[in-house]
Amino acid sequence: MDKPLQIACVADNSAIAQAAYKEIVERYNIVDVTKRRVSANKAADVIVVLGGDGFMLQTMHQYMARNIPFYGMNCGTVGFLMNSYSPNQLIERIEESRSHILHPLRMYARNIHGKDYELLAINEVSLFRQSRQAAKIRITIDHVVRIPEMVSDGILVATPAGSTAYNSSTGGPIIPLGSNIIALTPLSPFRPRHWKGALLHHNSCVTFEALDPIKRPVSAVADFTEVRDVVSVAVNEQQKTSIKLLFDPEHNLEERIIKEQFM
Repeated sequence: MDKPLQIACVADNSAIAQAAYKEIVERYNIVDVTKRRVSANKAADVIVVLGGDGFMLQTMHQYMARNIPFYGMNCGTVGFLMNSYSPNQLIERIEESRSHILHPLRMYARNIHGKDYELLAINEVSLFRQSRQAAKIRITIDHVVRIPEMVSDGILVATPAGSTAYNSSTGGPIIPLGSNIIALTPLSPFRPRHWKGALLHHNSCVTFEALDPIKRPVSAVADFTEVRDVVSVAVNEQQKTSIKLLFDPEHNLEERIIKEQFM
């Protein structure tokens, strides 16, 4: 006899998500994902996430090392990474869901004090000016300098899953999943004035150098973790890390990304 599906459940602090969490806990046997696994029978097979895209992003960062798939149900606003909420037939929905694998970006950053940081980003890595003055940034792709000096508010590198988020709102392209492409999108560029960004192979290594980090300080952000006063930032795909998202067959992520391009 197959072991029954063991589900963990986490929810954000909103009233809607907390009410949904209470309903799920009352109807299903829930494993506590915050505790150490003490036996195979206590191990969670999937994490049900109740909230919006932001909370899903936080949850994936928190638990990605456990190699457990995530099944989100929308209790937020957009819910791009979420399924619709319903407490009914949850086990059956999870068992019939389709999976999609995400590979995050890896950011190596060094600040003006020589301290190094390594962070992962599921959506995007962004560079921002920290002061009233525009940033001056050199852009190198795979050891080839492509823009010797960009003057702008900043720049970002987005994954396909993250291309519909901040990248899209700044005028960047929406990228289909499975295209093996990442987006390089400038933020309010002054020079080159008409540069709209670039599409790069997902194996590309993108390096940014802050050309005047004292007078024109720059911060780097991997999803929601910020490193201030950077002098250099290198970004590439972390292919060794895989994050599995589960979607109902009628609401798969590939279809959502296609729909976004025609809204």
